[in-house]
Amino acid sequence: MSLTILSVAYPFSPVSRHSVGGAEQILAQLDEFLVKNQHRSLVLAEESSEIAGTLLPLKKCPGQITGAAREEIYSETRLKIKWALENCSVDLLHFHGIDFHQYLPVSGPGSQVPVLVTLHLPLSWYPKDVFQTSRANVFFQCVSSSQLATAPKMPGLVGFIENGVSLPLRRSRHHAFVLSMGRICPEKGFHLSLDAARKSAAPMLLAGKVFPYVAHQEYFRTEILPRLDQQRRFIGPAENDRKQTLLSWAQCLLIPSLAQETSSLVAMEALAAGTPVIAFPNGALPEVIEDGRTGFLVKNTDEMARAIDQCRGLDPEVCRRVARERFSSERMARSYLELYEKVTNADPGDLQLQ
Repeated sequence: MSLTILSVAYPFSPVSRHSVGGAEQILAQLDEFLVKNQHRSLVLAEESSEIAGTLLPLKKCPGQITGAAREEIYSETRLKIKWALENCSVDLLHFHGIDFHQYLPVSGPGSQVPVLVTLHLPLSWYPKDVFQTSRANVFFQCVSSSQLATAPKMPGLVGFIENGVSLPLRRSRHHAFVLSMGRICPEKGFHLSLDAARKSAAPMLLAGKVFPYVAHQEYFRTEILPRLDQQRRFIGPAENDRKQTLLSWAQCLLIPSLAQETSSLVAMEALAAGTPVIAFPNGALPEVIEDGRTGFLVKNTDEMARAIDQCRGLDPEVCRRVARERFSSERMARSYLELYEKVTNADPGDLQLQ
């Protein structure tokens, strides 16, 4: 049976396979899979998104994302969801943004269409009352076992689907530099990977994007810029082939995140490229990294610095094999399609994914 899925992205970030944000990358993979498998994919997302199905564009927020700018975009999002529900015979609404409650339709045309909310971020970051919505047929899904373990009792919780990534075809020889990559913001802790690289005397590249949030820009100015030098450089966003080249060339990937990570696409991508990962054991990272086999879990920058040298003894082929077995985008997308089919034919009390 062919399904029509309306996927609603976080409205302030473009969706593509090359997005900085993990939620946007996952949505892009699901969109491509749906189209490839003869389903109808509608994606409500920022206007510069790259979509395989049909893009319902939201205008790009100019400048800093202020309260007034948010409300303007939320209003547009609500109107376009309403239009799609009235005109497109939608079978399922799939929300990916942390702010989904701002535009979740609770009455009117289409309000009985089943809703799936993928919880991409730590559950403590969501307003507590959003998990107790009065709307019928709302289902919540986590992206890792550790995230699910933190979930409160709530109706419609259907377990977890582990994220997946595209598996690269090429293999490269590692070079003598370490890499960190992602959104440049306080909770990602990239100042700590710069400190660890300095302690180990390792050249380092930091790739990522500074989004137009005041806290992110201040963090970059006060914590990142002072730590840069000729051996430790910031190179801006890395997309497409550049990202894959960096991941496959690096001696190792450093993930000094201070947040309770619900997943880590960049860690999965590094392993797929044969590159071991060194990380703090926060959230789901111990589920992704096999300590001493595909990388190391460390407690502080001193341990991270020592692990940089130890990574030379790890086998790239083991990293690639683990990624093939556990983290393929095909496996993830098929799990989502199975869930879509269950959700469109079930009540919250009838579903138990895990």
